[in-house]
Amino acid sequence: MAPALNFPPELLLKAQGIRVVFFDVDGVLTDGGLYFSEHGEMLKCFNTLDGHGLKLLQRAGITPVMITGRDSKALRLRLSALGIEHAHFGTEDKRPAAELSLKALGLDWQQAAAMGDDWPDLPILTSSAFACAPANAQAEVLARAHYVTRQTGGKGAVRELCDLLLVASGRYANLLQEALQ
Repeated sequence: MAPALNFPPELLLKAQGIRVVFFDVDGVLTDGGLYFSEHGEMLKCFNTLDGHGLKLLQRAGITPVMITGRDSKALRLRLSALGIEHAHFGTEDKRPAAELSLKALGLDWQQAAAMGDDWPDLPILTSSAFACAPANAQAEVLARAHYVTRQTGGKGAVRELCDLLLVASGRYANLLQEALQ
């Protein structure tokens, strides 16, 4: 069975060779809303399509790294459930955190992609070889992205980037075939 996805060839060329992806959380992995329980506990809503995309990235040898300005038990539980080992919490200055991850993984910016939605993400987006933004990102972020997803943050945008990177890496069709068996 042939994959149904189709990305422009120049976009796939730009995304080839990516080995690590930096993701913001609020507004990318979530819809950006901040929900609080009556006891002051922060609640987050995560999309299962995004979660499966992150698992597929890992199976393809592409490392997802979360870099977020916030920290919450809900986020830590979700990342643990997805098997994501690389995360930086409560990090306002995101570029140094990304550089720590690159060093730990033995990679450089030319092997990095990033997805963010607002100004704190710009240093990572502009340093990475491939920059992506969800459809509802802030205007300055949208202007600097190599790819803007059709989906919004927390509503499948992460999965869309994961699929693009899987196609660019040549792993998408094999992973799809495995799922069909």
